[in-house]
Amino acid sequence: MSLFSRIREDIAAARATDPAARGGVSVFLIYSGLHAVWWHRVSHAMWARGMRFLPRALSQLVRFGTGIEIHPGATIGRRLFIDHGMGVVIGETAVIGDDVLIYHGVTLGGTGHQGGKRHPTIGDRVVIGAGAKLLGGIELGHDCAVGSNAVVVRSAEPWTTLTGIPAQGRPRRGAPVAEQPDMADFYVI
Repeated sequence: MSLFSRIREDIAAARATDPAARGGVSVFLIYSGLHAVWWHRVSHAMWARGMRFLPRALSQLVRFGTGIEIHPGATIGRRLFIDHGMGVVIGETAVIGDDVLIYHGVTLGGTGHQGGKRHPTIGDRVVIGAGAKLLGGIELGHDCAVGSNAVVVRSAEPWTTLTGIPAQGRPRRGAPVAEQPDMADFYVI
């Protein structure tokens, strides 16, 4: 997929997700969440080629300009939309699927100083509410929803709503009956 096709796809996703998006030109010019994702793609490409200093420096410049910090090592799928964006932090080993929506103040962070996979893995079509903190090498299945200010420290099955501190899971409304998890072995603490 060409660079311009990806940009058009991102703009269309922002317009479909944000009712305040008035037009493609304004989204292209002023949506800091898209700018952070676009610059992340550049820094991630350098990171994947073994460069370390330049992509980290670029990510810090982007953080200064947008208020969004995405480590160049993070893996991000297609059509990620960061709405409002300020204060979003995405760690080095985070993996984000396609069509994910993240609101301001969200952290996809690590716990401790161990090496290896230490940041969350987020499935496709996940919505993460403002101020939510997802910590450690946890996995959220496809179509999950994380409530505002939730602190998620345990993995969750697809079609789960997570709320509270620490987050508790329950089946997400609208989940296909065949995909609803068996809650008997599901509750998280």
